[in-house]
Amino acid sequence: MPKENRFTKATWQIMEQLLGTESIEDALSQCLETVVETLDSEAGAIWLLDKKTQQLTPMFHIGPADISNISIENGSGIESDVTKSGKSVIITDFAGDSRYDSSVFEENGLPVKGMLCVPLNNLHEVIGCVQIVNKKDGSFYDKEELQLCEHMASLAAITIDEKGLSTDTSEQKEILASLRNVTKEFPSGNGVIQVLKGINIDIYKSEFVVILGESGCGKSTMMNIIGGMDFLTEGKLTIEGKDFSHPSDAELTMYRRNYIGFIFQSYNLMPNLTALENVEFIAERVKDPMDPKEAIERVNMTERANNYPGQMSGGQQQRVSIARAIVKKPKLILADEPTAALDYTTSIEVLATIEEIVKKYGTTVLMVTHNPEIAKMADRVMKIRDGKIASVKKNNHPLHAEELVW
Repeated sequence: MPKENRFTKATWQIMEQLLGTESIEDALSQCLETVVETLDSEAGAIWLLDKKTQQLTPMFHIGPADISNISIENGSGIESDVTKSGKSVIITDFAGDSRYDSSVFEENGLPVKGMLCVPLNNLHEVIGCVQIVNKKDGSFYDKEELQLCEHMASLAAITIDEKGLSTDTSEQKEILASLRNVTKEFPSGNGVIQVLKGINIDIYKSEFVVILGESGCGKSTMMNIIGGMDFLTEGKLTIEGKDFSHPSDAELTMYRRNYIGFIFQSYNLMPNLTALENVEFIAERVKDPMDPKEAIERVNMTERANNYPGQMSGGQQQRVSIARAIVKKPKLILADEPTAALDYTTSIEVLATIEEIVKKYGTTVLMVTHNPEIAKMADRVMKIRDGKIASVKKNNHPLHAEELVW
């Protein structure tokens, strides 16, 4: 399709997304995707200014660099320069541009070659900026591409002003787990298959993260590496600041036993033990467990405590598996497709239980799912495509489990 036609189509898509939406967050995220795809770029971000702190924070970003918990002082850096001046910038040679020393994208694993950065101006004031990074073919951005980005930013800023969207950067989250340039290869015939191709993400304490992606994209492999069930090929994994890239067998055993809780699609309960005994079996192997009966009560399974797995429905078994995970009082729960085998009603019950765990105990939950509706209840949503982080989106207003519909 000719360039002019692509840009016209993208402009109409942006208008439809912004003017016809009930969710400003979803619309802005879709608009950013439209611009990044139309300009065939590697990454992009929408930054908003917090007037109280004069800090910029990325509300939505696309690409392999996770910049979720970064904030920039207004007036320092490319993004804040554009926000403060209200003037667009085209950078055709980032490394040779004396105005800027570095980029948040570079600092988080994505070398920058070229960039567009335009202000979000709602006609009254500048409230942030839109940033597009690196054309995939290695060429640099031109004025026509800048104009498309400016059209999107103008419409976005006016829509934000009308519908309201704000950010509070006053509280920065603590990092629980961090992956930097993580790759994973598996032997295949005479060669190897690279499943993860340079993952850069941070997982924060007390947050609920949903990971979306098609089968084979690498989402479960990434989660297995975080959970100590698989090893990275290259890169670095840190847990609460400690390098965990190549743990010893003893370190790995203690990590999985005392730090991580697992919820599997297939439940993985021991069939010859009752619900309570399944939970007690795990509790006996950790240092400071929750009372197993309390864990059973937390998932509303007290009446089924003496039933065996074969005497329970799929949803009941999954709730027991959640009790088994929380009895360890873990800092991180990894949930791999926990509702895939369940019907809608039962899925909502299970998700409500997980939601309560995050809120009540401050446990971090990392959930892999194919269901994009579940993503609406997460604090952040990460999409993985072809072994790389494709995008990360914050949910300012996560839904409750019972509000989900599919």
